Amino acid sequence: MDLDLRKLRYFVAVAEHRHFGRAAQALFIAQPVLSRQIRAFEQELGGPLFTRSTRSVELTAAGQQLYDEASRITTVVDVALRRVREAQRGEERLVVGFSPGLHVSDAIRAFTASRPKVEVDVLPLRWWERDAPLRDGRAHVGYLRRPFDDSGLRTVPIGHETKVACLSVTHPLANRRTLTSADLDGEPILDGRTRRMYSLEEKFELIASGQGIALVPVSVAGSYSRPDLVYLTVTDALPVEACLVVPEGNCPAHVRDFFDIATATLRRRSDGSEGQEKARAASLTHAPSAD
Repeated sequence: MDLDLRKLRYFVAVAEHRHFGRAAQALFIAQPVLSRQIRAFEQELGGPLFTRSTRSVELTAAGQQLYDEASRITTVVDVALRRVREAQRGEERLVVGFSPGLHVSDAIRAFTASRPKVEVDVLPLRWWERDAPLRDGRAHVGYLRRPFDDSGLRTVPIGHETKVACLSVTHPLANRRTLTSADLDGEPILDGRTRRMYSLEEKFELIASGQGIALVPVSVAGSYSRPDLVYLTVTDALPVEACLVVPEGNCPAHVRDFFDIATATLRRRSDGSEGQEKARAASLTHAPSAD
């Protein structure tokens, strides 16, 4: 069976919206047309992809497996087509992916000063994607935190960060000056392993409403300051390593140039960075002591 990319895109839209009407609106097609295309796709694959009811649309086990694969397939196709068009127009483009809280502006400024004709974009990475955008082509270079699969990737360590606990200001532990891992035993941790993968924005809203806590790198805490949250140092939490990452192999010249410039920029910034990070962690732990 030949894979119909149009039907695959329709399927992805329904899977993401969990609603035929909203998916049809996003695709700019009529809902009956979308429903017919999905049913035809299910017939071609030999089984249902969705469990439908009057209130919801849920993925079957086969549908979930297809969604996991389809997201990668459509992304790779979209990236390939974009790069073909760029090559036809003689354009050079650099996409820098970065994990929340990691800053790329210094390296981009240094790079654009030497390669002003290269169009530079940035791609904020969701924490669960890790190295995927470098492998599917969405990003040429990445600023990533471990853990990630570094097979086939060239990595340069760029530092370590401590983690802090993010709690609601109404949490019983919120008035402590510091915490240990033992203090967090039994607390609902919003890390995506037990329920779902939360975006940072979702995490912080749930934490503020008293639905759990999270452990986040100190740079993330500094970027998401809000009055209904408090960040406390976890004294025995292991630090997390951040890396500059690029795929190994035949990278375009402008990607190699950025990698070299970024590496040099990061080395210049490394002097004194450990003390700055400790000061930033201390500044976040501002609640009065109740020990």
